[in-house]
Amino acid sequence: MAHDALTSVEVRRSRRRTATVSAYRDGERTIVAIPARFSRAQEREWVAKMLARLDDKERRRRPSDEELVARARELSVRYLDGRARPSSVRWSSNQGRRWGSCTLVDGSIRISTRVQGMPAWVLDYVLLHELAHLLHAGHGPDFWKLLDGYPRTDRARGFLEGVSFFQDGGSMGDPAQDD
Repeated sequence: MAHDALTSVEVRRSRRRTATVSAYRDGERTIVAIPARFSRAQEREWVAKMLARLDDKERRRRPSDEELVARARELSVRYLDGRARPSSVRWSSNQGRRWGSCTLVDGSIRISTRVQGMPAWVLDYVLLHELAHLLHAGHGPDFWKLLDGYPRTDRARGFLEGVSFFQDGGSMGDPAQDD
């Protein structure tokens, strides 16, 4: 969510805050908390800095299709010896239950837009999972062996299971459907 004229900024001054500045999004508003002692010039400077930081953080969490392709290539080289070579990698908004999917026939990978905004290590796991499917179609031992090198596989799977649990209203469903 890049900052623009439609996004309002609320500056909150705090006497308890002595040195730190923080910022977060609250819907269409951006809240910037600063020490009460800051001058108007310091306020303007820090608001601009914090808006730029938030925009950069959000951009990194919502990479473009081109950035997805580049990231998939990096992950393939790092964890799969470059053997998985997708023909395309793109965001997909029509994957209601899956985090990602791939088509072996043409080597294309689609990542659910539901992954956008999740931590980068979760996106990396989903990309790596789909890259591994280009080498092994099913979820057998050889498939999971490919993911052994990624240090956050278990953590990412747990994160995604938690998100699914929450989105399903507390129902676990079939974890095999959450590729």
